[in-house]
Parts: sequence; C-alpha cells; structure tokens
Amino acid sequence: MNVFRLAGDVSHLVAIIILLLKIWRSKSCAGISGKSQVLFALVFTTRYLDLFTSYISAYNTVMKVVFLAMSYATVYLIYMRFRNTNNSENDTFRVEFLLVPVIGLSFLENYAFTPMEIMWTFSIFLEAVAIMPQLFMITKTGEAESITTHYLFFLGLYRALYIANWVWRYHTEGFFDQIAVVSGVVQTIFYCDFFYLYVTRVLRGRGKMSLPMPI
Repeated sequence: MNVFRLAGDVSHLVAIIILLLKIWRSKSCAGISGKSQVLFALVFTTRYLDLFTSYISAYNTVMKVVFLAMSYATVYLIYMRFRNTNNSENDTFRVEFLLVPVIGLSFLENYAFTPMEIMWTFSIFLEAVAIMPQLFMITKTGEAESITTHYLFFLGLYRALYIANWVWRYHTEGFFDQIAVVSGVVQTIFYCDFFYLYVTRVLRGRGKMSLPMPI
C-alpha cells in the first residue's frame, strides 16, 4: 500500500467521522442529505460483499467493517434517532435518475458478467454520483454549515488522493483499473467548484458557506 491510498482512506474515514459527530453533538441532521447517505450505504454494501468470500488483509477487512457500520449508523441517525430534524423538504433530488443509468451501465461495462463483479461495478459507478443529492441540497438552500463543508472537503480529498494512488500504481506496478479511474475522475470533477468555495469562503472564517447569487 502506498502513501496516497493510505492518506485517501484516512481522509474518507475522517469525513464520515466528522459527519457522525456533527449529527450526534448537535442532535440534528439539518443540512445533511439523507438520500446521499443511503446511496453511500448502498455503495459499501454492494462493494464489500466479498467480505464473506475472500480475505485480503486485516487492514482491508477492518476498514470494510468500519465503513459499513458507520454508513448505516449515519442512516440510522438521520431517519430514526433524529428524524424530526431531517429537512426532507430540501432533500428532493430524484435518486432514480442516478440509480437507473448506474444499474444499466453496470451490466454493460464490467470486467466479468458475474453477480459479484456486477455489484462491484455498480458500487464504483454509484459512488461517483452519490454525493449529488447533497450538492443539490446545498444549491437549493444556498448555504451550508462549515461542519458540513468540512465533511465534503475530506470526502473530495479522499477521491483526489485515490487518483494520485492510481497514477502511482500505474507508474510503479503497471496497474490500471479503467472503471475505477474514470469513475473517480468524474466524482472529483463534481467537487471542483466546491473546493474553490471551501478555500475562498470557509477557510477565511465564515461560519457558513453561502453560494453566489445568480445574476
């Protein structure tokens, strides 16, 4: 394992911890898209089915269990424990517009036409777009709390570091996973505008990140 992948895993873990702590400490899930969190839980569920069929390393197994547990804990807090604070009126992204093409693409573009491989491919494609309900929610409300933007920053950083990981592996091992790389690049593109706003607004001390008003 190289430093870029390790840093990416840590950034991913930090992002989820920030989100969980935000919900738990504030006793509120306001500003958080439950739909995005359900999609991420679905990503981990379909990707880590091999948890029951293959063993790679202790690190790999532990991280899979942690991400699964934390993603479902987040969904539980949003839709059960603190459901009264869930502002569903702003969480209105039509997830079927993501799921239908992702499912279709998973059957068309995969490395082997087997249930496990199709599920893995589905998880890769879905992860690339799972953040869209959250970004749509921020666009709809026009602002986001700094703690939510910290979560999104570390989530985007995780993807950017994984791109560096793939570049490193290509140059050192000759390894290239076209499906993962293309999906990762697409997902990182979704964060580009957010990164700019995060640096120019949140890191300058504002309590919330407000989006620029349209002319």
